Amino acid sequence: MKTKVIFLGAILLGSMALAQQTKSELTNRVNLLFGVNQLLVDGFNIEGNVFYKRLAFDYSHGMSLDITNDLLTGSEADQGLAVHLPYTTGFGVGYRFTEWFNLRIEPKWHRFELYYDGDVQSDQNRIGAYTTFTLGLGAYVNWMPFKEKDNVLKGIMIAPNVRYWPKVNSSLNGDSFDYTNRITNQIETHDAMEIGLGNTPFIVNVSVGYSLKF
Repeated sequence: MKTKVIFLGAILLGSMALAQQTKSELTNRVNLLFGVNQLLVDGFNIEGNVFYKRLAFDYSHGMSLDITNDLLTGSEADQGLAVHLPYTTGFGVGYRFTEWFNLRIEPKWHRFELYYDGDVQSDQNRIGAYTTFTLGLGAYVNWMPFKEKDNVLKGIMIAPNVRYWPKVNSSLNGDSFDYTNRITNQIETHDAMEIGLGNTPFIVNVSVGYSLKF
């Protein structure tokens, strides 16, 4: 059900963008954006975009994301874990259908560090760490609510987006490792995590920032 809702959201975003299409030519733009969702997990994300004619290019870097146990599901929640992501980084290349709507292919790298929830996140307390690589697709709407203004407000941009970033591989042998969990007092298996909502490949986010023509 959740997957269907996300896909319907992506279709809705695309429809909104196409509905706003004008007959004017696309403008070349450079954007600097900051993710909103990352702030909710005590992290930070910065993204740079270049739109040239129909082509879209981006680089984004998130850092210091903390996912506490109450935000986890499944075995990670049952095992009393918390996840720290020191970085999640990568680039994207895509196609701009309209001034408002673009799709991008996005290779990304994500670093996961595991701790018990509530422990000080230090090398001594770390249960395990690994890196995953994802390769997926992002659908983006670039909305400029003040673009008709003749002042500094005209460059403000709000960019809702839906992304599908499935994990391709990880640095773990067999994409998992076993460890003795001090909460369950059992040998548990941790499988390399997906980067999205509820340990899935799906991400829904909103970025805000500023856009300039060139």
